Amino acid sequence: MTQMSATSTAPAAKAGKHEHYAQAVAASERLLHHAKSAVRAHVETAGGLDAAQAAAHGLAWLATYVEALRQTLGWAERLEAAGRAGEMERLLLTAAFGEYLAQMAGGIPMSQGEMVRPAGLGVSQAELRRFEDAVSALIADGCAETTRRRLAELIQAQPAVTTFGDTGLDDTLGEMRVQMRRFAEAEVLPHAHGWHLANRYIPQEILAKLGELGVFALTLPEAFGGLGLGKEAMCVVSEELSRGYIGVGSLGTRSEIAGELILGAGTDEQKRKYLPRIASGELLPTAVFTEPNTGSDLASLKTRAIRDEDVYRVTGQKTWITHPVRADLMTLLVRTNANESGYKGLSMLLAEKPRGTDDAPFPADGMSGGEIEVLGYRGMKEYDISFDGFEVPVSQLLGGVEGQGFKQLMTTFEAARIQTAARAIGVAQSAMDLALKYALERNQFGKPIYSFPRVANKIVMMAVETMVARQLTYFAAREKDEGRRCDLEAGMAKLLAARIAWANADNAVQIHGGNGFALEYPVSRVLCDARILSIFEGAAEIQAQVIARRLLEGAN
Repeated sequence: MTQMSATSTAPAAKAGKHEHYAQAVAASERLLHHAKSAVRAHVETAGGLDAAQAAAHGLAWLATYVEALRQTLGWAERLEAAGRAGEMERLLLTAAFGEYLAQMAGGIPMSQGEMVRPAGLGVSQAELRRFEDAVSALIADGCAETTRRRLAELIQAQPAVTTFGDTGLDDTLGEMRVQMRRFAEAEVLPHAHGWHLANRYIPQEILAKLGELGVFALTLPEAFGGLGLGKEAMCVVSEELSRGYIGVGSLGTRSEIAGELILGAGTDEQKRKYLPRIASGELLPTAVFTEPNTGSDLASLKTRAIRDEDVYRVTGQKTWITHPVRADLMTLLVRTNANESGYKGLSMLLAEKPRGTDDAPFPADGMSGGEIEVLGYRGMKEYDISFDGFEVPVSQLLGGVEGQGFKQLMTTFEAARIQTAARAIGVAQSAMDLALKYALERNQFGKPIYSFPRVANKIVMMAVETMVARQLTYFAAREKDEGRRCDLEAGMAKLLAARIAWANADNAVQIHGGNGFALEYPVSRVLCDARILSIFEGAAEIQAQVIARRLLEGAN
C-alpha cells in the first residue's frame, strides 16, 4: 500500500472542499440503486440474465461509472490532503465529473453503436430529474468550454511530462514509474514500430534486461527470488512498459499468471522448482487455456489428458496462445476426467517444453502448431497448438490433485484483469503522447492544429479519461493487495480502461488525418494494439456480464 491510498475520508473531504463532488457521487449511487432494482425485476420477468442482456450490461456500465467517479474523487481528496493538488488536478476532476455525469443522464457508450440510457434501465423520469437537478451545476462546469480550454493550455505548457496530472503514487512507486519510463524511452520506443511492421519477436536482450529490472519478479515473495511488491507496483510497471509497446508490457503477464498459479496452488516442490526461475526471467511461461470452440466458455473445454502410469498423454487443440514458441513452461488446462462435465473435470498441468524457432516452432513429440497472423499485439506471436499424445509427467499436475484446474485458474482472474487494465492505460497514454506531439508540430492554415478546439478537446478528454481509468485500476490493485475480493472492481477497471484505450487511439489517428492511416506512422500500430484490449482477458461483453451478475446477486 502507498501513502496516498487512504480512504475517501481524507481531511480535505471533511473540510468540505469537495462537498459538491461527494454529493454528486451520492446522487449517482441513488440512480444506480433505482436502476439496479428495475433491472433485477426485468431480469426476473425475462427469465434470466441472458434474456435481458442489454439492460443488465447497461447496469454494469452505470455501476462502473459510479465507481470510477468515486475513485477519482478519492484521488483528488488525497492529493488535496497532501498538498499536491494543483490547477491541472482540479480541472481534471471537474472535467471528469462533468462528462461522466452528463453521460449517466443522457447515454453511456458501451461501444460505438450501443448506448445505455436511464430509461433503458427502468429509471423513472422523476428519478432522472432528481439526479439531473443534483448534478446540473457540475455538468455545466465540467463540460464548459472554459474548463477544457484551460486544460488544453496546461497540457500544451508541459508536453514532455511523464503523466498529465499527479498520479497520486507515493515516492517509491513514483520513482519506479520514472525508471520504467526511462527504460521504455531508451530501449523500446525507438524500435517498437519496426518490430511491429516486421512482425518480429521482441529481442531476447530486451527480455534479459526486463529480468534484470525485476519485471518478472515483481509480485513474487522474496523467499522465491521475488521483490515482494504488490499489484499496484505491477500496474505502474505494466502501464509504462505498455506505453512504450504493449508487447513489452505484456511479457510480464505470462510470468504473473504462472507465478500466481504456482504460488497459490502448487506443491512445495513445484514452488521451489519454478518460482525462482520465473522471477529471474530464466524460465518463460505461457498460458495454454483457450480452445477453438470454447473462448470464454471454459466449461466446454475438450483437450484430454489421459493418465498412463506415471504420465499424462494430452490430446486436443488450443488456440490464441501467446508467446508459446519461446516459452519453457506451459500452464496447460486440460480435462483429466471425461466423466465429469463442466468445470469439475478440469486440471492444470505444468508442462515443460523446449524453446522453438520460426522454422521449428514446437520441437517436441506430440506437439505441433501454426502462427495466427494478427493486426496488432505483435512481438510475442500468437499460435494454434495441437497436442497428439504429448506427454506430461504426473508429478507436473498443479497441486497434485485432479479436478482443481478451474478453481486454480479463477484465483488469477482478478490480477490478470487488473494488469490488463494497466496495459490499456499505457496504450491510452501512448495514443495521447503521439496525438499531442503531432498536433503541436503539424501546421495548417498558418498555425499548429492544436490551436483548433476540436483537436485540443480530443486530447483534453484523453488526459481526463486516462486519469479516471488509472485511478479505478489502482483502486482495484490496492483492494487486491489488501486481500479483499475484487473481481467486481477488476472487471470494471478492465472494462473502462479498454474502451478508453480504443477511444484515445481512434482519436489519435483522426488527429493525424491521412498520415494516421499510413503504416509508417506509429499511431497506426497503437490503433491495432488498442483494439485487442476489449477482447482478451475476458471480452467487454463477458466483463459486463460478470459485473451485472455480481450486482444483481447483491454480492457487493
